[in-house]
Amino acid sequence: MNKNGEIIIIEDDADDQFILEEAFEVLGYSNARRYFPDGEVALEYLHSTDKLPFLILSDINLPRLSGFELREKLNNDAELKLKCIPYLYFTTALNHKVVIDAYSTSAQGFFVKPNNFDELRDTLRVIMDYWTKCAAPNNF
Repeated sequence: MNKNGEIIIIEDDADDQFILEEAFEVLGYSNARRYFPDGEVALEYLHSTDKLPFLILSDINLPRLSGFELREKLNNDAELKLKCIPYLYFTTALNHKVVIDAYSTSAQGFFVKPNNFDELRDTLRVIMDYWTKCAAPNNF
């Protein structure tokens, strides 16, 4: 985990991307953010870059390759798995089965997208503060 690395955000809704970016700007984190409209494009990027991202925030319901399918592919890819990139679901999809399915993919978190900007900002702050303080095998 590269605490100064990019934050990969997989979100197909342009309005949600805009609001997320606004919240990150208000919070003032120096990590670059890279947005992808679906899991397939994000996977292609992760295979093609030498950069080590800080974390992945992924919606679940995505075109082409869902958040669950992307997580499965990352878990089965030895090279990407060694990068120890925290994978967090950030979605409006919330029910008991979805949460169970998310954690069965070894996700490191499941967060519901808040309905207002202040709550969104606060949720992103909690995520960033937690993962900034977390140790990972490739930090040594």
